[in-house]
Amino acid sequence: MSEVVLDSVPSLPSLYRSALIGSVPLPRMGRRTKGAGTADLPAVRHSVSGIKASVGELTRFQQLIGAPVHDLLPSGFVHTIAFPVAMSVMARKDFPLPLLGMIHLRNSVEHRRAIHFSEILDVSAWAENLRQHHAGTQVDLVTEVTAQGEVAWIGRSTYLAKGARITGTPTESKEGREPFVAPPLTAIWDLPGSAGRSYAAVSGDYNPIHLNALTAKALGMRRTIAHGMYLASRMVQEGTPAGVESFAWTIDFRSPVLLPARVSIAIEPHDEAGVWHSSIITGWNARKGREHFTGSVTRLPVRPFR
Repeated sequence: MSEVVLDSVPSLPSLYRSALIGSVPLPRMGRRTKGAGTADLPAVRHSVSGIKASVGELTRFQQLIGAPVHDLLPSGFVHTIAFPVAMSVMARKDFPLPLLGMIHLRNSVEHRRAIHFSEILDVSAWAENLRQHHAGTQVDLVTEVTAQGEVAWIGRSTYLAKGARITGTPTESKEGREPFVAPPLTAIWDLPGSAGRSYAAVSGDYNPIHLNALTAKALGMRRTIAHGMYLASRMVQEGTPAGVESFAWTIDFRSPVLLPARVSIAIEPHDEAGVWHSSIITGWNARKGREHFTGSVTRLPVRPFR
C-alpha cells in the first residue's frame, strides 16, 4: 500500500462540494476492473502530520454532547479530527463507490489512552474490505491517530452504498432479527430539527442528508437525519464513567433518527469485583417500538499518558 502525504487536513465542505459537482456514478452490475471481476479499492493510505486540536472547537463539541469542559479529547472529537482524512480517501476519483448518500452502518474504536488537547497528532486513513450487502455494497474506512510515536486511537467505520452492486464479492445475506424488546429506560434525548446543523457546525461534517429536508430527500431520506457520530459521541460520553481513559467502543445503527426526534436511552453497566467493566447502550423510538442503535463501551488496560 502506497502513502499519499497531504499538506493539510482536507476541508469537508470542499469534499462535499466536489462530490456534488462531479457525482460518481453507481457501479453497474457486471462491472469488471483489472480483470478481477470486482471493483478495486485504491491501495493507498492518506496521511496528515502535525495536527493540533482547536480549544474553541473542543469546547463547543463538549458542550454539544453534554460533556464537562476538560483538557482531554473525547473519543468522538478525535473522530472529527481524523474524519476529513478518511473522507479524502472516499473522495478519490478511483474510489469505486459514490461519496454522497453513503449510509453509516457501524463504528468500532479503540481509544487506547488519554489524549491531551496540546498533543501534536498524526492521522492516517485507508479503505478496505469492500463487500456486498443485501442492500448494496459496503466498505470499511480505517483511521489511525498517532501521538508521540504510538497509536493512541484507531477506528473502523463501515458505510453502505445503497443500490450499488459490484460482482465477485461475497454477498451478506439479510439476517432476521429478534423482535425488539425495550430495556429499562435510563434517559430521554430530545433532538431538535436543527441537531444535524449543530453537529455539522462543530464537526465540519456537512453531509447534505443531515442539513435540511430538501437535500435529505434528494439523497433518498424521508427527512433530515441525525449524524451517526453525534449519537455515538453522546453514547460514549454517557456510557463511560468519569476517569476512565482507556476503552473500546462499538455502535451498530439499526434505523435512522429522523429529526426532530425523541430518543429513548438505556444504559446497562456491568461491574467486575466492584469496578466498572463495560456498559451496553441502546437507543430507540418508544412510540414506534423501533431500535435506532445498540452499542457498548468496554474498559481497556490503562496505558500511561506521557
